[in-house]
Amino acid sequence: MSCLRLIAMAALWVGQTHAATQTVTLSCAVSYMPERSTWVREVQVDWDRKTIRALRIDGVSPYSFSVNPRGVSTALDNERIQLDLGQAQWTSDFRGLASGQGRCEVVAP
Repeated sequence: MSCLRLIAMAALWVGQTHAATQTVTLSCAVSYMPERSTWVREVQVDWDRKTIRALRIDGVSPYSFSVNPRGVSTALDNERIQLDLGQAQWTSDFRGLASGQGRCEVVAP
């Protein structure tokens, strides 16, 4: 399933089908290694039925992001983040020093 299709289904689920730009919020429980700590990360995706227009992670907009067939890749500070929107998964790494992995769920408005 393509990432835009998943976002479209999520937008329909939360009832935001009539807005020109829609926002889907995901809650991702990410387990970071080697510390073995879990953090809940909030991801907001703005899209207009054709493409992803904006991305925010914990309220912060990354400098840039790239859309690929499986999801979105971006970076914040030293964390390189990959969001697989088809599988609803978060993976990230801190330049080989630490890594994160977790599942995401759509948050109802």
